[in-house]
Amino acid sequence: MTARESEPTFYISMPHACSYLPGRIATTLFVNPQEILDTPTFAELTRHGFRRSGNFVYRPHCHECQACIPVRIPVRRFRPNRSQRRTWNRNRDLTVRRCEAGFKREHFELYLRYQQGRHRGGGMDEGDPERYKKFLLSRHAPTVFYELRRNDTLLAVAVADILPDALSAVYTFYDPNELRRSLGVLAILVEIEQARQLDLSWLYLGYWIEQCQKMNYKRNFGPLQAYRSGLWRTMGEGQ
Repeated sequence: MTARESEPTFYISMPHACSYLPGRIATTLFVNPQEILDTPTFAELTRHGFRRSGNFVYRPHCHECQACIPVRIPVRRFRPNRSQRRTWNRNRDLTVRRCEAGFKREHFELYLRYQQGRHRGGGMDEGDPERYKKFLLSRHAPTVFYELRRNDTLLAVAVADILPDALSAVYTFYDPNELRRSLGVLAILVEIEQARQLDLSWLYLGYWIEQCQKMNYKRNFGPLQAYRSGLWRTMGEGQ
């Protein structure tokens, strides 16, 4: 099967428990999983609030809730705040290496340590390489792994898709024993810089939910844009 050039086919899931807000029921709009999207089509879907998990391309489609807001950073306008500058300076001993997407045992072992340290019991801490690959890799767009290393020691990996005008952050995992370094924040700063070097306009960060405390960090990367009612607007302007 080749990447399709026609319009993708969409389906809506059965109602299911919301992954983010306890007690809520969610539905999901998703692309037919059997279809292979070409990169321009996938990029267009990303501009309309879709995300991917592996090859599964989806967007929340809840009739009674609009809490999941797609957000992105205009990388040329971004200026780090004081805390982010401290994080950057604190990690000047690290180097960034770009790797082609694929399975590496070193990456997988760090991923398992991260899941067991940060999300134990969440269903993603199982030692299954195939499940790991299906989660991070995709046939819809080129994917890169940005390694953050101290000398030869791997501390973090930021996974991103390369779109014609943007990087789309897929997932980041890091050494759970290095919390002082704020490696999750650093990974976003690295992706912003990589997007600038590639002359791209945006870094997509997935969804932001105001009621979800673990997503609060995204608001710190201003001027953050939110996708509402079919338009991207800077958060705090015209709302």
